[in-house]
Amino acid sequence: MLFKELGKTGKQIPALGLGTWGIGGFEVPDYSKDEEHVEILKKAIEMGYTHIDTAEYYAAGHTEELVGRAMKEFDRSELFVVSKVWPNHLKEKDLLNSLEKSLKRLQTDYIDLYLIHWPNPDVPLEETLSAMAKAVDDGLIKYVGVSNFNKRLLEEAVNKSRVPIVCDQVLYNVEEREPEKDGLLNFCQKEGITLVAYSPLNRGVLSVKTKETLEKIAKKYDATVYQIMLAWLISKDNVVAIPKAGNIKHLKENLEALKIKLSRRFEEKLKNDILNVLKRNGFEADFNLLWGRILVYVPDEAAEIIKKVPGIVSISIAQEMEYDEIKPFLSNTGLIRNFQRLPWI
Repeated sequence: MLFKELGKTGKQIPALGLGTWGIGGFEVPDYSKDEEHVEILKKAIEMGYTHIDTAEYYAAGHTEELVGRAMKEFDRSELFVVSKVWPNHLKEKDLLNSLEKSLKRLQTDYIDLYLIHWPNPDVPLEETLSAMAKAVDDGLIKYVGVSNFNKRLLEEAVNKSRVPIVCDQVLYNVEEREPEKDGLLNFCQKEGITLVAYSPLNRGVLSVKTKETLEKIAKKYDATVYQIMLAWLISKDNVVAIPKAGNIKHLKENLEALKIKLSRRFEEKLKNDILNVLKRNGFEADFNLLWGRILVYVPDEAAEIIKKVPGIVSISIAQEMEYDEIKPFLSNTGLIRNFQRLPWI
């Protein structure tokens, strides 16, 4: 198992966790496969899935009950258990009551990481965070985080909490890239906050173009499309993923993703090409090439030239230029005619 630091706590957690949505039911309990689910959870823990993500909302609490049953046979100190409080329980009294019930269902004295599942504008964030800090003081939870908070809300939470906000759990995968677009990923990496990617496999739903590209990459690495999707996420700083796996075969396949190291040779070549193009045109540039986008910093004159290229919507100094926007400019130089857009570029 690969481990990453949780926020700036010094605590190392598995980069590949276990999502439990749908285990024991979805919005309501389903008791029909309880024994099977408990056995799968126990097998997962034995395989190294000691980072387990659940929530009071999952199956109306029944998922927590199944996780609690599976946990009993293991050393609690070796497990990292995450649960979440639903948005209609964010007032102080309601939150502490929900936490008490989650602890009971999980059959544990503490939860390692407790998250606000979704923001609720009708409840002051200060009140919720104060209640969570109190739970930390009382030893009921070790760390505090949020879920489904955009960059603005995360910044607000960080500023208003008297205990560190160590993570933000959000929808993030090769198809769903909002954390990149709104600056959330960059903020987390800059501030040392863990971004936990849920639905990292997008529940198996991929566009035709993305699937075709991933299949080509998977063939190169002798891997599955889903292993490439996980490897892409885990390769990023401050990012961990919590895929759900409903059987042992998928649990094993997901673990294999940890062995894949995606090549960045394409990035380095493109970086050098851009530098050479700008230099020949008399411009200096300072930029970073990141997985997901190119950050280009150029003088006014260079920005004006790029603006005139078909396909450019808008650009300014220190503007973030998406790959699709800068590609026409570079294509005109004859440098990248043969490059295709890959998921990590």
